[in-house]
Amino acid sequence: MKNVFRIPALALVSVGVAIAAPASAQYGQSIPNDMRQCRAGAGPAMLVTINGIKASTGKMRVQSYRATPSEWMAKGRWLSRIEVPAKAGTMTFCMPLPSTGTYGIAVRHDVTGNGRTDLTSDGGGMSNNPSINVLNLGKPSYTKVAVPVGQSVKSIFIDMRYL
Repeated sequence: MKNVFRIPALALVSVGVAIAAPASAQYGQSIPNDMRQCRAGAGPAMLVTINGIKASTGKMRVQSYRATPSEWMAKGRWLSRIEVPAKAGTMTFCMPLPSTGTYGIAVRHDVTGNGRTDLTSDGGGMSNNPSINVLNLGKPSYTKVAVPVGQSVKSIFIDMRYL
């Protein structure tokens, strides 16, 4: 009789794991820069155009976050990341989003490609181009970067800033 109850219990545990997996999988997704996801009729997504990239060295990293006090630029709370070789001038990225809502985009140009933040060479930018200063330590309020996104593709422009 015990074995009869074990099978359903194991099945329920398996279902519980399967249900829990998508919640934890919502963060930290590395994705390609697939421009097809920003074609007409697609969405929700952001078409992110980045201006003022100073060099064709290193890597560009574009990350999406929910624009909330608990998630905006919080460690491990980025939704998706696109990382590609940098190209001087202007680059465009398609950032698909999980649903309609309010999001923020953070961009980093790792000029040397060493994976570390080098304050003397690396650059950055954010949605809505908020001012960044010593007082906010490069992390402006989520309200300053928030971009409402509906079912379609929202185009935004980010200006890179370097020291």
